Amino acid sequence: MLDQTFETPKPKVIAGAKHDWELVIGMEVHAQVASNAKLFSGASTQFGNEPNSNVAFVDAAMPGMLPVINEFCVEQAVRTGLGLKADINLWSAFDRKNYFYPDLPQGYQISQLYHPIVGEGEVIVDMGPGVARRVRIERIHMEQDAGKSIHDMDPNMSFVDLNRTGVCLMEIVSRPDIRGPEEAAAYIAKLRQIMRYLGTCDGNMQNGNLRADVNVSICLPGAYEKFMETGDFGHLGTRCEIKNMNSMRFIQQAIEVEARRQIQIVEAGGTVDQETRLYDPDKGETRSMRSKEEAHDYRYFPDPDLLPLEIEQDWVDNIAANLPELPDEKKARFVGDFGLSEYDASVLTAEVESADFFEAVAKDRDGKLAANWVINELFGRLKKDDHDITDSPVSPEQLGGIIELITKGDISGKIAKDLFEIVYTEGGNPAEIVEARGMKQVTDTVAIEAAVDQIIADNPAQVEKAKANPKLVGWFVGQVMKATGGKANPKAVNETVSAKLGI
Repeated sequence: MLDQTFETPKPKVIAGAKHDWELVIGMEVHAQVASNAKLFSGASTQFGNEPNSNVAFVDAAMPGMLPVINEFCVEQAVRTGLGLKADINLWSAFDRKNYFYPDLPQGYQISQLYHPIVGEGEVIVDMGPGVARRVRIERIHMEQDAGKSIHDMDPNMSFVDLNRTGVCLMEIVSRPDIRGPEEAAAYIAKLRQIMRYLGTCDGNMQNGNLRADVNVSICLPGAYEKFMETGDFGHLGTRCEIKNMNSMRFIQQAIEVEARRQIQIVEAGGTVDQETRLYDPDKGETRSMRSKEEAHDYRYFPDPDLLPLEIEQDWVDNIAANLPELPDEKKARFVGDFGLSEYDASVLTAEVESADFFEAVAKDRDGKLAANWVINELFGRLKKDDHDITDSPVSPEQLGGIIELITKGDISGKIAKDLFEIVYTEGGNPAEIVEARGMKQVTDTVAIEAAVDQIIADNPAQVEKAKANPKLVGWFVGQVMKATGGKANPKAVNETVSAKLGI
Protein backbone atom coordinates (compact mmCIF):
# COMPACT_ATOMS: atom_id res chain seq x y z
CA MET A 1 0.00 0.00 0.00
CA LEU A 2 1.07 3.60 -0.57
CA ASP A 3 1.79 5.66 2.51
CA GLN A 4 -1.44 7.54 3.13
CA THR A 5 -2.42 10.14 5.66
CA PHE A 6 -5.83 9.48 7.19
CA GLU A 7 -6.98 12.86 8.36
CA THR A 8 -10.21 13.98 9.97
CA PRO A 9 -12.40 15.05 7.04
CA LYS A 10 -12.39 18.79 6.58
CA PRO A 11 -16.10 19.53 6.36
CA LYS A 12 -17.72 21.56 3.66
CA VAL A 13 -18.68 24.81 5.36
CA ILE A 14 -21.67 26.76 4.03
CA ALA A 15 -22.03 30.32 5.20
CA GLY A 16 -25.51 31.15 6.54
CA ALA A 17 -27.15 34.43 7.46
CA LYS A 18 -26.59 33.80 11.17
CA HIS A 19 -24.10 30.92 11.37
CA ASP A 20 -21.68 28.86 9.40
CA TRP A 21 -22.97 25.34 8.87
CA GLU A 22 -21.34 21.99 8.24
CA LEU A 23 -22.67 19.08 6.22
CA VAL A 24 -23.15 15.52 7.39
CA ILE A 25 -23.83 12.96 4.67
CA GLY A 26 -24.57 9.26 4.70
CA MET A 27 -25.27 7.17 1.61
CA GLU A 28 -27.23 4.05 0.75
CA VAL A 29 -25.85 2.77 -2.53
CA HIS A 30 -27.86 0.23 -4.52
CA ALA A 31 -25.53 -1.82 -6.72
CA GLN A 32 -27.00 -4.34 -9.14
CA VAL A 33 -25.16 -7.63 -8.83
CA ALA A 34 -23.41 -8.73 -12.01
CA SER A 35 -25.27 -11.99 -12.56
CA ASN A 36 -27.01 -13.60 -15.52
CA ALA A 37 -30.00 -14.62 -13.37
CA LYS A 38 -32.09 -12.92 -10.70
CA LEU A 39 -31.83 -13.38 -6.94
CA PHE A 40 -34.67 -15.88 -6.56
CA SER A 41 -35.40 -17.01 -10.13
CA GLY A 42 -33.61 -18.07 -13.28
CA ALA A 43 -34.98 -15.18 -15.34
CA SER A 44 -32.48 -13.16 -17.37
CA THR A 45 -31.06 -9.87 -16.12
CA GLN A 46 -30.15 -8.66 -19.62
CA PHE A 47 -30.67 -4.91 -19.93
CA GLY A 48 -32.65 -3.56 -22.87
CA ASN A 49 -34.77 -6.62 -23.61
CA GLU A 50 -38.42 -6.23 -24.59
CA PRO A 51 -40.58 -5.11 -21.64
CA ASN A 52 -41.81 -7.97 -19.46
CA SER A 53 -39.71 -10.55 -21.31
CA ASN A 54 -37.33 -11.24 -18.39
CA VAL A 55 -40.04 -12.42 -16.01
CA ALA A 56 -40.34 -15.82 -14.34
CA PHE A 57 -43.49 -16.95 -12.51
CA VAL A 58 -41.95 -16.14 -9.12
CA ASP A 59 -41.06 -12.61 -10.30
CA ALA A 60 -44.66 -12.04 -11.31
CA ALA A 61 -45.86 -13.33 -7.91
CA MET A 62 -47.93 -16.12 -9.42
CA PRO A 63 -49.75 -18.19 -6.76
CA GLY A 64 -47.76 -21.05 -5.26
CA MET A 65 -44.39 -19.86 -6.61
CA LEU A 66 -41.54 -20.10 -4.09
CA PRO A 67 -38.20 -18.26 -4.22
CA VAL A 68 -35.01 -20.29 -4.71
CA ILE A 69 -31.82 -18.40 -3.85
CA ASN A 70 -29.15 -17.86 -6.49
CA GLU A 71 -25.84 -18.99 -4.96
CA PHE A 72 -23.82 -16.88 -7.37
CA CYS A 73 -25.53 -13.71 -6.13
CA VAL A 74 -24.58 -14.67 -2.58
CA GLU A 75 -20.99 -15.20 -3.72
CA GLN A 76 -20.94 -11.77 -5.38
CA ALA A 77 -22.15 -10.11 -2.17
CA VAL A 78 -19.44 -11.91 -0.18
CA ARG A 79 -16.79 -10.89 -2.72
CA THR A 80 -17.91 -7.27 -2.41
CA GLY A 81 -17.76 -7.45 1.38
CA LEU A 82 -14.26 -8.90 1.28
CA GLY A 83 -13.19 -6.20 -1.17
CA LEU A 84 -14.38 -3.57 1.32
CA LYS A 85 -12.53 -5.31 4.18
CA ALA A 86 -15.87 -6.01 5.83
CA ASP A 87 -17.03 -8.70 8.22
CA ILE A 88 -18.81 -11.60 6.52
CA ASN A 89 -21.71 -13.01 8.52
CA LEU A 90 -21.88 -16.79 8.20
CA TRP A 91 -25.52 -16.64 9.32
CA SER A 92 -27.94 -14.18 7.75
CA ALA A 93 -31.66 -14.11 7.08
CA PHE A 94 -34.22 -12.59 4.73
CA ASP A 95 -37.15 -10.39 5.72
CA ARG A 96 -40.23 -9.11 3.98
CA LYS A 97 -40.46 -5.35 3.57
CA ASN A 98 -44.14 -4.65 3.01
CA TYR A 99 -45.31 -1.83 0.80
CA PHE A 100 -47.64 -1.53 -2.16
CA TYR A 101 -46.68 -0.15 -5.53
CA PRO A 102 -47.76 -1.16 -9.06
CA ASP A 103 -44.28 -2.38 -10.05
CA LEU A 104 -43.97 -4.63 -6.96
CA PRO A 105 -46.22 -7.61 -7.80
CA GLN A 106 -45.78 -9.42 -4.47
CA GLY A 107 -46.75 -6.40 -2.39
CA TYR A 108 -43.47 -6.82 -0.51
CA GLN A 109 -39.75 -6.80 -1.15
CA ILE A 110 -37.45 -9.55 0.11
CA SER A 111 -34.56 -7.86 1.92
CA GLN A 112 -32.28 -8.30 4.95
CA LEU A 113 -33.07 -5.80 7.70
CA TYR A 114 -32.12 -7.61 10.88
CA HIS A 115 -29.37 -9.99 9.78
CA PRO A 116 -27.43 -8.78 6.71
CA ILE A 117 -24.88 -10.96 4.98
CA VAL A 118 -22.07 -8.37 5.33
CA GLY A 119 -21.19 -6.34 8.40
CA GLU A 120 -18.87 -3.42 9.04
CA GLY A 121 -16.20 -2.45 6.54
CA GLU A 122 -14.57 0.63 5.05
CA VAL A 123 -13.85 2.52 1.85
CA ILE A 124 -10.64 4.51 1.52
CA VAL A 125 -11.49 7.62 -0.51
CA ASP A 126 -8.60 9.33 -2.30
CA MET A 127 -8.82 13.09 -1.84
CA GLY A 128 -5.41 14.10 -3.20
CA PRO A 129 -1.82 12.84 -3.52
CA GLY A 130 -0.79 11.12 -0.30
CA VAL A 131 -4.09 11.93 1.42
CA ALA A 132 -7.01 9.56 1.88
CA ARG A 133 -10.11 9.52 4.02
CA ARG A 134 -11.89 6.59 5.56
CA VAL A 135 -15.66 6.17 5.15
CA ARG A 136 -17.06 3.45 7.36
CA ILE A 137 -19.46 0.91 5.93
CA GLU A 138 -22.23 -0.10 8.32
CA ARG A 139 -23.56 -3.10 6.38
CA ILE A 140 -24.28 -4.64 3.00
CA HIS A 141 -27.48 -6.57 2.49
CA MET A 142 -29.04 -8.32 -0.48
CA GLU A 143 -32.51 -7.49 -1.70
CA GLN A 144 -34.76 -7.67 -4.73
CA ASP A 145 -35.10 -4.76 -7.09
CA ALA A 146 -38.57 -3.51 -8.02
CA GLY A 147 -39.92 -3.10 -11.53
CA LYS A 148 -40.35 0.10 -13.48
CA SER A 149 -43.47 2.23 -13.89
CA ILE A 150 -43.72 4.04 -17.24
CA HIS A 151 -45.81 7.20 -17.30
CA ASP A 152 -44.97 8.81 -20.64
CA MET A 153 -46.45 6.35 -23.16
CA ASP A 154 -50.11 7.30 -22.75
CA PRO A 155 -51.80 10.44 -21.39
CA ASN A 156 -54.35 8.41 -19.43
CA MET A 157 -52.54 5.26 -18.34
CA SER A 158 -49.30 4.11 -16.78
CA PHE A 159 -47.53 0.91 -17.78
CA VAL A 160 -45.40 -1.50 -15.78
CA ASP A 161 -42.24 -3.29 -16.94
CA LEU A 162 -41.25 -6.17 -14.64
CA ASN A 163 -37.94 -6.99 -16.32
CA ARG A 164 -35.99 -5.53 -13.39
CA THR A 165 -38.23 -7.11 -10.74
CA GLY A 166 -36.28 -9.60 -8.65
CA VAL A 167 -32.84 -8.56 -9.88
CA CYS A 168 -30.35 -8.86 -7.01
CA LEU A 169 -29.23 -5.59 -5.43
CA MET A 170 -26.55 -5.04 -2.86
CA GLU A 171 -27.47 -2.13 -0.62
CA ILE A 172 -24.23 -0.66 0.74
CA VAL A 173 -24.98 1.54 3.74
CA SER A 174 -22.35 4.00 4.94
CA ARG A 175 -22.00 5.71 8.26
CA PRO A 176 -22.58 9.50 8.22
CA ASP A 177 -18.86 10.09 7.63
CA ILE A 178 -19.01 12.08 4.39
CA ARG A 179 -18.61 15.82 4.90
CA GLY A 180 -19.10 17.46 1.51
CA PRO A 181 -20.40 17.10 -2.06
CA GLU A 182 -16.98 16.41 -3.60
CA GLU A 183 -16.26 13.72 -1.03
CA ALA A 184 -19.65 12.12 -1.74
CA ALA A 185 -18.85 11.88 -5.44
CA ALA A 186 -15.36 10.54 -4.69
CA TYR A 187 -16.89 7.91 -2.41
CA ILE A 188 -19.28 6.72 -5.12
CA ALA A 189 -16.43 6.68 -7.65
CA LYS A 190 -14.25 4.57 -5.34
CA LEU A 191 -17.07 2.13 -4.59
CA ARG A 192 -17.74 1.76 -8.31
CA GLN A 193 -14.05 1.24 -9.02
CA ILE A 194 -13.69 -1.49 -6.39
CA MET A 195 -16.79 -3.36 -7.55
CA ARG A 196 -15.70 -3.19 -11.19
CA TYR A 197 -12.31 -4.64 -10.23
CA LEU A 198 -14.11 -7.39 -8.30
CA GLY A 199 -16.54 -8.01 -11.16
CA THR A 200 -19.52 -7.81 -8.80
CA CYS A 201 -21.26 -4.78 -10.39
CA ASP A 202 -20.65 -3.12 -13.74
CA GLY A 203 -21.29 0.31 -12.19
CA ASN A 204 -23.34 1.53 -15.15
CA MET A 205 -25.17 4.48 -13.62
CA GLN A 206 -26.87 5.39 -16.89
CA ASN A 207 -28.70 2.06 -16.90
CA GLY A 208 -29.55 2.36 -13.20
CA ASN A 209 -27.18 -0.44 -12.19
CA LEU A 210 -25.61 1.84 -9.59
CA ARG A 211 -27.71 4.46 -7.84
CA ALA A 212 -27.66 6.14 -4.47
CA ASP A 213 -29.98 7.49 -1.82
CA VAL A 214 -28.22 10.45 -0.20
CA ASN A 215 -29.00 11.44 3.39
CA VAL A 216 -28.16 15.10 4.04
CA SER A 217 -28.27 17.05 7.29
CA ILE A 218 -26.65 20.22 8.61
CA CYS A 219 -25.08 20.99 11.96
CA LEU A 220 -23.18 23.75 13.67
CA PRO A 221 -19.37 23.49 13.79
CA GLY A 222 -18.28 21.12 16.54
CA ALA A 223 -21.52 19.14 16.64
CA TYR A 224 -20.19 16.36 14.43
CA GLU A 225 -17.22 15.84 16.72
CA LYS A 226 -19.63 15.43 19.65
CA PHE A 227 -21.57 12.87 17.63
CA MET A 228 -18.38 10.93 16.92
CA GLU A 229 -17.50 10.94 20.62
CA THR A 230 -20.92 9.88 21.90
CA GLY A 231 -22.66 8.22 18.94
CA ASP A 232 -25.70 10.35 19.79
CA PHE A 233 -27.49 11.41 16.58
CA GLY A 234 -29.16 14.17 18.59
CA HIS A 235 -26.07 16.29 17.95
CA LEU A 236 -26.83 16.25 14.23
CA GLY A 237 -29.63 17.94 12.35
CA THR A 238 -32.67 16.19 10.94
CA ARG A 239 -31.71 14.34 7.80
CA CYS A 240 -33.54 14.29 4.51
CA GLU A 241 -33.05 11.54 1.97
CA ILE A 242 -32.58 12.40 -1.70
CA LYS A 243 -33.79 9.37 -3.60
CA ASN A 244 -32.47 7.47 -6.63
CA MET A 245 -29.47 9.54 -7.68
CA ASN A 246 -27.62 8.03 -10.64
CA SER A 247 -25.18 10.79 -11.58
CA MET A 248 -22.11 11.88 -9.62
CA ARG A 249 -22.52 15.43 -10.90
CA PHE A 250 -26.17 15.56 -9.85
CA ILE A 251 -25.30 14.06 -6.45
CA GLN A 252 -22.96 16.98 -5.79
CA GLN A 253 -25.52 19.53 -6.97
CA ALA A 254 -28.35 17.96 -4.97
CA ILE A 255 -26.33 17.94 -1.73
CA GLU A 256 -25.46 21.63 -2.11
CA VAL A 257 -29.07 22.58 -2.94
CA GLU A 258 -30.57 20.53 -0.12
CA ALA A 259 -28.10 21.87 2.45
CA ARG A 260 -28.96 25.46 1.57
CA ARG A 261 -32.68 24.67 1.76
CA GLN A 262 -32.28 23.28 5.27
CA ILE A 263 -30.18 26.26 6.37
CA GLN A 264 -32.87 28.69 5.19
CA ILE A 265 -35.53 26.79 7.14
CA VAL A 266 -33.54 26.59 10.38
CA GLU A 267 -32.30 30.18 10.29
CA ALA A 268 -35.87 31.36 9.68
CA GLY A 269 -36.89 29.66 12.93
CA GLY A 270 -38.46 26.56 11.36
CA THR A 271 -37.68 22.87 11.70
CA VAL A 272 -36.60 20.45 9.01
CA ASP A 273 -39.01 17.56 8.46
CA GLN A 274 -37.51 14.12 8.02
CA GLU A 275 -38.65 13.13 4.55
CA THR A 276 -37.73 11.62 1.22
CA ARG A 277 -37.07 14.13 -1.55
CA LEU A 278 -36.30 14.09 -5.25
CA TYR A 279 -33.76 16.29 -7.03
CA ASP A 280 -34.87 18.19 -10.13
CA PRO A 281 -31.68 19.11 -12.04
CA ASP A 282 -33.60 21.31 -14.49
CA LYS A 283 -34.96 23.54 -11.72
CA GLY A 284 -31.97 23.07 -9.41
CA GLU A 285 -34.13 22.16 -6.45
CA THR A 286 -35.21 19.25 -4.29
CA ARG A 287 -38.90 18.63 -3.75
CA SER A 288 -40.80 16.53 -1.26
CA MET A 289 -41.70 13.01 -2.30
CA ARG A 290 -43.10 11.57 0.93
CA SER A 291 -42.48 11.65 4.66
CA LYS A 292 -39.49 9.53 5.59
CA GLU A 293 -40.55 6.04 6.61
CA GLU A 294 -39.11 4.21 9.59
CA ALA A 295 -38.54 0.46 9.71
CA HIS A 296 -41.80 -0.15 11.56
CA ASP A 297 -43.75 1.50 8.75
CA TYR A 298 -42.82 -1.40 6.49
CA ARG A 299 -43.92 -4.07 9.00
CA TYR A 300 -40.80 -6.15 8.49
CA PHE A 301 -40.97 -9.81 9.47
CA PRO A 302 -38.85 -12.89 8.61
CA ASP A 303 -39.70 -14.30 5.19
CA PRO A 304 -41.50 -17.60 5.83
CA ASP A 305 -40.56 -19.01 2.42
CA LEU A 306 -36.80 -18.75 2.98
CA LEU A 307 -34.67 -20.50 5.57
CA PRO A 308 -31.83 -18.54 7.18
CA LEU A 309 -28.78 -18.39 4.93
CA GLU A 310 -25.84 -20.31 6.39
CA ILE A 311 -22.45 -20.32 4.64
CA GLU A 312 -19.20 -22.08 5.51
CA GLN A 313 -16.03 -20.26 6.51
CA ASP A 314 -14.03 -22.44 4.08
CA TRP A 315 -16.25 -21.20 1.23
CA VAL A 316 -15.63 -17.59 2.25
CA ASP A 317 -11.88 -18.25 2.57
CA ASN A 318 -11.81 -19.72 -0.94
CA ILE A 319 -13.49 -16.59 -2.33
CA ALA A 320 -11.00 -14.41 -0.45
CA ALA A 321 -8.06 -16.40 -1.82
CA ASN A 322 -9.22 -15.77 -5.38
CA LEU A 323 -9.90 -12.04 -5.16
CA PRO A 324 -8.21 -9.99 -7.88
CA GLU A 325 -5.67 -7.30 -7.09
CA LEU A 326 -7.70 -4.28 -5.98
CA PRO A 327 -7.18 -0.64 -7.03
CA ASP A 328 -5.16 0.58 -4.04
CA GLU A 329 -2.80 -2.39 -4.17
CA LYS A 330 -2.40 -2.10 -7.94
CA LYS A 331 -1.72 1.62 -7.68
CA ALA A 332 0.98 1.01 -5.06
CA ARG A 333 2.58 -1.69 -7.23
CA PHE A 334 2.63 0.60 -10.28
CA VAL A 335 4.43 3.25 -8.23
CA GLY A 336 6.91 0.73 -6.84
CA ASP A 337 7.54 -1.47 -9.89
CA PHE A 338 7.40 1.08 -12.69
CA GLY A 339 8.56 4.21 -10.85
CA LEU A 340 5.39 6.10 -11.70
CA SER A 341 4.14 9.17 -9.90
CA GLU A 342 1.15 8.64 -7.64
CA TYR A 343 -0.95 10.75 -10.00
CA ASP A 344 -0.06 8.72 -13.09
CA ALA A 345 -0.67 5.47 -11.21
CA SER A 346 -4.10 6.79 -10.17
CA VAL A 347 -5.02 7.62 -13.77
CA LEU A 348 -3.92 4.21 -15.02
CA THR A 349 -5.75 2.27 -12.31
CA ALA A 350 -9.00 4.26 -12.46
CA GLU A 351 -10.51 1.52 -14.63
CA VAL A 352 -9.43 -2.11 -14.53
CA GLU A 353 -9.32 -2.23 -18.35
CA SER A 354 -6.92 0.73 -18.44
CA ALA A 355 -4.67 -0.89 -15.85
CA ASP A 356 -4.58 -4.16 -17.79
CA PHE A 357 -3.82 -2.31 -21.04
CA PHE A 358 -0.94 -0.40 -19.45
CA GLU A 359 0.58 -3.51 -17.92
CA ALA A 360 0.56 -5.24 -21.30
CA VAL A 361 2.30 -2.22 -22.85
CA ALA A 362 4.85 -1.85 -20.05
CA LYS A 363 5.80 -5.53 -19.74
CA ASP A 364 9.61 -5.81 -20.18
CA ARG A 365 9.68 -2.18 -21.36
CA ASP A 366 10.33 1.28 -19.88
CA GLY A 367 7.39 1.77 -17.49
CA LYS A 368 7.57 5.56 -17.32
CA LEU A 369 7.74 5.87 -21.10
CA ALA A 370 4.84 3.43 -21.44
CA ALA A 371 2.76 5.42 -18.93
CA ASN A 372 3.47 8.66 -20.79
CA TRP A 373 2.30 7.19 -24.10
CA VAL A 374 -0.77 5.50 -22.66
CA ILE A 375 -1.93 8.56 -20.68
CA ASN A 376 -1.00 11.42 -22.99
CA GLU A 377 -1.12 10.01 -26.50
CA LEU A 378 -3.57 7.12 -26.38
CA PHE A 379 -6.03 8.37 -23.73
CA GLY A 380 -5.96 11.83 -25.28
CA ARG A 381 -6.80 10.52 -28.73
CA LEU A 382 -9.47 8.13 -27.44
CA LYS A 383 -11.16 10.98 -25.57
CA LYS A 384 -11.06 13.17 -28.67
CA ASP A 385 -12.74 10.44 -30.72
CA ASP A 386 -15.16 9.49 -27.94
CA HIS A 387 -13.70 5.98 -27.73
CA ASP A 388 -13.15 3.75 -24.73
CA ILE A 389 -10.01 1.78 -23.92
CA THR A 390 -11.97 -1.40 -24.65
CA ASP A 391 -12.41 -0.41 -28.30
CA SER A 392 -9.01 1.22 -28.82
CA PRO A 393 -7.82 1.01 -32.45
CA VAL A 394 -4.29 0.58 -31.09
CA SER A 395 -3.54 -2.68 -29.28
CA PRO A 396 -1.10 -3.02 -26.35
CA GLU A 397 1.24 -4.94 -28.66
CA GLN A 398 1.24 -2.15 -31.25
CA LEU A 399 1.85 0.61 -28.69
CA GLY A 400 4.53 -1.53 -27.05
CA GLY A 401 6.17 -1.90 -30.45
CA ILE A 402 6.32 1.89 -30.86
CA ILE A 403 7.93 2.22 -27.44
CA GLU A 404 10.51 -0.43 -28.31
CA LEU A 405 11.47 1.50 -31.46
CA ILE A 406 11.91 4.68 -29.39
CA THR A 407 13.98 2.86 -26.76
CA LYS A 408 16.28 1.32 -29.38
CA GLY A 409 16.78 4.71 -31.01
CA ASP A 410 15.24 3.60 -34.30
CA ILE A 411 12.78 6.51 -34.23
CA SER A 412 12.64 9.90 -32.51
CA GLY A 413 9.79 11.20 -30.41
CA LYS A 414 8.49 13.23 -33.36
CA ILE A 415 8.60 10.27 -35.70
CA ALA A 416 6.93 8.16 -33.01
CA LYS A 417 3.94 10.51 -32.99
CA ASP A 418 3.65 10.25 -36.76
CA LEU A 419 3.93 6.47 -36.49
CA PHE A 420 1.26 6.39 -33.76
CA GLU A 421 -1.12 8.29 -36.04
CA ILE A 422 -0.55 5.77 -38.85
CA VAL A 423 -1.10 2.79 -36.53
CA TYR A 424 -4.18 4.44 -34.99
CA THR A 425 -5.86 5.15 -38.33
CA GLU A 426 -4.51 2.35 -40.57
CA GLY A 427 -3.28 -0.37 -38.23
CA GLY A 428 -0.23 -2.49 -38.94
CA ASN A 429 3.02 -3.55 -37.33
CA PRO A 430 5.01 -0.49 -36.19
CA ALA A 431 8.44 -1.95 -37.05
CA GLU A 432 7.29 -2.97 -40.54
CA ILE A 433 5.73 0.47 -41.14
CA VAL A 434 9.00 2.20 -40.19
CA GLU A 435 10.98 0.04 -42.63
CA ALA A 436 8.46 0.26 -45.46
CA ARG A 437 8.06 4.04 -45.28
CA GLY A 438 11.67 4.97 -44.55
CA MET A 439 10.87 6.47 -41.17
CA LYS A 440 13.94 5.15 -39.39
CA GLN A 441 15.90 7.73 -37.43
CA VAL A 442 19.24 8.86 -38.86
CA THR A 443 21.98 7.95 -36.39
CA ASP A 444 24.86 7.94 -38.88
CA THR A 445 27.27 10.53 -37.41
CA VAL A 446 28.82 11.19 -40.83
CA ALA A 447 25.44 12.14 -42.32
CA ILE A 448 24.56 14.26 -39.29
CA GLU A 449 27.94 16.05 -39.40
CA ALA A 450 27.44 16.80 -43.10
CA ALA A 451 24.03 18.33 -42.42
CA VAL A 452 25.40 20.39 -39.50
CA ASP A 453 28.37 21.62 -41.58
CA GLN A 454 26.02 22.75 -44.35
CA ILE A 455 23.76 24.70 -41.97
CA ILE A 456 26.77 26.37 -40.32
CA ALA A 457 28.30 27.28 -43.70
CA ASP A 458 25.03 28.80 -44.91
CA ASN A 459 24.47 30.92 -41.77
CA PRO A 460 27.72 32.64 -40.67
CA ALA A 461 25.89 35.53 -38.98
CA GLN A 462 23.84 33.10 -36.90
CA VAL A 463 27.07 31.30 -35.92
CA GLU A 464 28.48 34.47 -34.38
CA LYS A 465 25.25 35.09 -32.49
CA ALA A 466 25.23 31.53 -31.13
CA LYS A 467 28.81 31.83 -29.90
CA ALA A 468 27.77 34.95 -28.00
CA ASN A 469 24.53 33.39 -26.80
CA PRO A 470 24.73 29.56 -26.45
CA LYS A 471 20.94 29.32 -26.11
CA LEU A 472 20.75 29.85 -29.89
CA VAL A 473 22.17 26.37 -30.42
CA GLY A 474 18.56 25.21 -30.54
CA TRP A 475 18.08 27.16 -33.78
CA PHE A 476 20.79 25.09 -35.49
CA VAL A 477 19.34 21.87 -34.10
CA GLY A 478 15.94 22.81 -35.51
CA GLN A 479 17.40 23.58 -38.93
CA VAL A 480 19.25 20.26 -39.07
CA MET A 481 16.11 18.37 -38.04
CA LYS A 482 14.21 20.19 -40.76
CA ALA A 483 16.87 19.40 -43.34
CA THR A 484 16.79 15.70 -42.45
CA GLY A 485 12.99 15.49 -42.46
CA GLY A 486 12.92 15.05 -38.69
CA LYS A 487 14.78 11.74 -38.96
CA ALA A 488 18.07 12.76 -37.35
CA ASN A 489 18.71 11.70 -33.79
CA PRO A 490 18.06 14.93 -31.79
CA LYS A 491 20.63 14.06 -29.13
CA ALA A 492 23.32 13.38 -31.71
CA VAL A 493 22.45 16.59 -33.57
CA ASN A 494 22.67 18.65 -30.36
CA GLU A 495 26.05 17.19 -29.46
CA THR A 496 27.41 17.67 -33.00
CA VAL A 497 26.21 21.30 -33.23
CA SER A 498 27.73 22.15 -29.84
CA ALA A 499 31.02 20.56 -30.81
CA LYS A 500 31.20 22.29 -34.19
CA LEU A 501 30.43 25.70 -32.67
CA GLY A 502 32.81 25.11 -29.78
CA ILE A 503 30.11 25.83 -27.23
